[in-house]
Amino acid sequence: MKHKQIAKRKIVFVTAGAAAIAAAAVLLPNANASQSPSQDREAAAPKRFSAASAAELAAGLGERFGPSIAGAYYDKASGRLVVNVVSGDNGDVIAQAQRAGAATRTVENSAAELTSAAQTLKQRATIPGTAWAVDPRTNRILVTADRTVTGGKWDTLESTVRSLGTGMARIRKSAGEFKPLVAGGDAIFADGARCSLGFNVVKDGAPAFLTAGHCGVAFANWSDSQGGAPIATVRQATFPGDGDFALVTYDDPNTQAPGQVNLGNGRALPVNGAAEAAVGQEVFRMGSTTGLHGGTVLGLDATVNYPEGTVTGLIQTDVCAEPGDSGGALFTRDGSAIGLTSGGSGDCQTGGETFFQPVTTALAAVGAELG
Repeated sequence: MKHKQIAKRKIVFVTAGAAAIAAAAVLLPNANASQSPSQDREAAAPKRFSAASAAELAAGLGERFGPSIAGAYYDKASGRLVVNVVSGDNGDVIAQAQRAGAATRTVENSAAELTSAAQTLKQRATIPGTAWAVDPRTNRILVTADRTVTGGKWDTLESTVRSLGTGMARIRKSAGEFKPLVAGGDAIFADGARCSLGFNVVKDGAPAFLTAGHCGVAFANWSDSQGGAPIATVRQATFPGDGDFALVTYDDPNTQAPGQVNLGNGRALPVNGAAEAAVGQEVFRMGSTTGLHGGTVLGLDATVNYPEGTVTGLIQTDVCAEPGDSGGALFTRDGSAIGLTSGGSGDCQTGGETFFQPVTTALAAVGAELG
């Protein structure tokens, strides 16, 4: 499979084959059933949302009701937003969330309690090969340990999870090993290393693109061909720490960098804006090694302890990825830019976990706009 699609003055995204085209051809349903607010029974019935509109509503309800809300998730099968309401005297919160179109359920763990538990994990169990994120579907913290977490490290992790109390967190063992996904090969190149271009952006009127921060930290100059002359220069990179993203500006200010994901064979998916991820949402990832693969968002605000250091604020998914896919685009069928591939474990034969840098956070940090 040929992946090289980046040319001087016309930069597009990494490719996939016929399967990618077929998978991206079907758009997500974007229906939002209208209901009369004057009819209480109809207003209380859950609406059908797109993943993007569900994420917007979840954010709004969280801001409005604060500690009464303990996260939300998107049920892609029904198109419903399910909001967790903390048990107690929250009947009014439930009623208002339902009038807004959400389905509700009562849970025991508050957002503050889950945040406190995550802080305990950070203090006591920051072990390379571990990761954790809040899973609103179980109202617990999902803790994942890769195959390197054994012996005393496993005992420390397990005892820390037990100390959080019953029903606060659960551990899942991964067969792979958490690592940033850099490799030698094609796509965007730097001194024998390969990463993937994420999304084209504009910074202060100049063309640029986003990729993974660990790619930008490792190498300052990037080419569109193996051993070729550099065409872009890293201007800002974060890794490890508060994210995994880099801003890379094209050396030629006349470079035409369209805002689209190239699907190969002359097909492209326009990028219509950046959006927040929602747990339960269907997403797709493009990478220079494996092309297009899809999956589901499992958790938000994930912390990953790579061998190089701890990275926070990531999106956790079950989308597969392999070395060289780092920096590649995570997006929806309808063209919303969601994330940049950071790292994970496993491969696209056996599966695994993959973590992504939210695009919205990266754009805000570097002061850029989607191209």
